[in-house]
Amino acid sequence: MGYDKRRLVYSVAGLIVLFFIILFVNIIISYANLRWDLTEDKLYSLSKGTKHILSQLKFPVTIKFFYSKSNPHIPTYLKLYAKRVKEFLEEYEHASKGKVCVEVYDPKPDSDEEEWAEKYGLKPVETAEGDKIYCGLVFLSADRIDKIPFLDPSEEQLLEYKITRAIYNLQHPEKKVIGIISGLPVFGDKKKGTEEWLFIKELKKTYKVKEIKKDAKEIDKDVDLLLVIYPKDIKPSLEYAIDQFILSGKNAIILVDPFCLSDTGADMLKKATLEKLFSAWGIGFSSKYAVADLKQSTLIRTHGEIKDSPVIITARGSSFDKSHIITSGLDNMLLPVAGAIEKKKKDLKLKFEPLIYSSKDSDLVSIFFVTMGTDIVRKQISPKGKRYPLAVSLTGRFKTAFPEGPPKEVSKEVKQIKEAKNASTVIIVGDSDFICDDFYVQKTKIFGFVISRIFNDNLNFLMNSCEFLTGNQDLISLRTRGRFERPFIKVLELKAKAQQKWLQKEKELEKQVEALNRRLQELEKQKKESERLVLSPEQEREIERFRQEKIRIQHELKEVRKKLRADIERLGFWIKFINMFFMPFMICLFGIGFALYRQKKARQGR
Repeated sequence: MGYDKRRLVYSVAGLIVLFFIILFVNIIISYANLRWDLTEDKLYSLSKGTKHILSQLKFPVTIKFFYSKSNPHIPTYLKLYAKRVKEFLEEYEHASKGKVCVEVYDPKPDSDEEEWAEKYGLKPVETAEGDKIYCGLVFLSADRIDKIPFLDPSEEQLLEYKITRAIYNLQHPEKKVIGIISGLPVFGDKKKGTEEWLFIKELKKTYKVKEIKKDAKEIDKDVDLLLVIYPKDIKPSLEYAIDQFILSGKNAIILVDPFCLSDTGADMLKKATLEKLFSAWGIGFSSKYAVADLKQSTLIRTHGEIKDSPVIITARGSSFDKSHIITSGLDNMLLPVAGAIEKKKKDLKLKFEPLIYSSKDSDLVSIFFVTMGTDIVRKQISPKGKRYPLAVSLTGRFKTAFPEGPPKEVSKEVKQIKEAKNASTVIIVGDSDFICDDFYVQKTKIFGFVISRIFNDNLNFLMNSCEFLTGNQDLISLRTRGRFERPFIKVLELKAKAQQKWLQKEKELEKQVEALNRRLQELEKQKKESERLVLSPEQEREIERFRQEKIRIQHELKEVRKKLRADIERLGFWIKFINMFFMPFMICLFGIGFALYRQKKARQGR
């Protein structure tokens, strides 16, 4: 009996000791800055690029985080996001070894903190109750200031990039110059009341942006990178200036297009390509054909109907060259009516690297059919198992496309460069629409504040390319860090297979219609003049046979749709089963097995 009492006392004492151990461990952990990032792309850890930039800091940086923590009306999603921002900023403090200091302020109404937030130019959002909610960052280093007026939760994948870019800009106030030649109104139009496109605003945060008019005969020497967008009606003198700019050892990005949806002019079908330069470089781009991709089609609304358009390509996953720093971390891009860029010379001396491909379920379709609508386009597609390059990188020592000399309107005083002494890189994209705001950003107004939600990697690709070509490669690793949302790749593959079957059945039905029309015309010719307005028994039989055949094919099309839904539902069932039953069952089995193992070991110890 005494033994049992001692055993009970020991058990109670052991539980009390265990309670205090757990309590003290929790207190210690709450003050410790410990992180274990189990996400595949390390979404919650600082990237190597950030750590490298922090290790190179010349001047200390103070980050002031203005967040209306005490406001009772702050939305839950913003509250959770602000918590993650604060934790992420602590990572900067830790990684910088004291060079970055984070200060958190709660700008309550009529407080000094609110006054400072207003002076720094932070933009609050207003709640339905009329309260102002701040959630922005101010960066201070030496005598320089930078800021993020409002942290948009929908752009969480860009959080590290924005913070590190601000820190980098404070340390390097000198900006590279990007010259832009554009056949689209990317700089806006004050007369029409249109704003600059978003990518222009983003470029200006890091670079000096200089507009180069289409009648220019030379490119200023201070331009570090040239961006050519939709070069429609470009003059020979400017094409020559582009040629000489690249031969001087500088880099360029060229966006061409077989059919530009952003060009609303009457002459939108005019060529927008640098044919003379491309020919000299040994590459080909046809403005008469667009790439249609069944596997990477995009749902669009046309005439009140939602349809899958194979020429509006959503490039995903394996479409990107994961070995190239520009595209290594991109997940999806929207390319509306893109053309293919291909080698034309087998002995091409320039390094030809495709950055973005179409899938093997793609084909080239005439622009004439593209203008006729989605249904017509789908009927023209016959995939040949070939992947078409949609964006490429050309690297090497370029030769001039004007071996006979400069155009007449160009001054002969400036010495022509026939062949580059140093290697250059030119990135060519077979689409220019992808940088239009409509194709990568969704703007909504909340509490009177415009929130821009970026829903794909279009802007990331352009910014990565600019940073890569201007030599700032550390920032690329920050932008290409993966995404918080992932598509169901298996479901997309099932849809692509079903769509191929659907097309086969549609083509079979069309052949039946053509055959019927020919047969009816033959029977019509055999009839007498007095029987022209009356159907003959043979015609009635042919029409009835066709009706039966049409019913059969339509039934098969329904079966294709039904099987697709069944496959998707079956996939969803197994995912739910594994998550809800199989994994818990395996954990229980492991627990029971471990308990039996310990019990067996205890018996052996006795």
